[in-house]
Amino acid sequence: MKIAVTYENGSVFQHFGHTEQFKLYDVEEGKVVSSQVVDTNGSGHGALAGFLADQQVDSLICGGIGPGAQMALAEAGIRLYAGCTGDADQRVAELLAGSLTYADNATCDHHDHESGHSCGDHGCGSHTCGH
Repeated sequence: MKIAVTYENGSVFQHFGHTEQFKLYDVEEGKVVSSQVVDTNGSGHGALAGFLADQQVDSLICGGIGPGAQMALAEAGIRLYAGCTGDADQRVAELLAGSLTYADNATCDHHDHESGHSCGDHGCGSHTCGH
């Protein structure tokens, strides 16, 4: 199994389509056996699902994500855990322990970004990852 996390300075990056790095975790028998940070090489919204599929990712942990990207991930067979914040390694540990909480609909609406909207903070309060 391979898990990807949108990544910036040890934390879950909050906008899938603008992430410059993913941290990839190789998992065997329910434990992380290796991890590495990879650059997206400037890939944007549409190309990132293909990038993750090429890396053989099974699951993605991220902050906010738009509906088009959600669809592309679903088509690639990548399970999505959106609306997450905080320490990337901790979120992966929670996923493996079966205790990761996430927002079912952490959808980014790009028009809201212009008014100070923050991806991963969608007003649902009780669904933020790790809390």
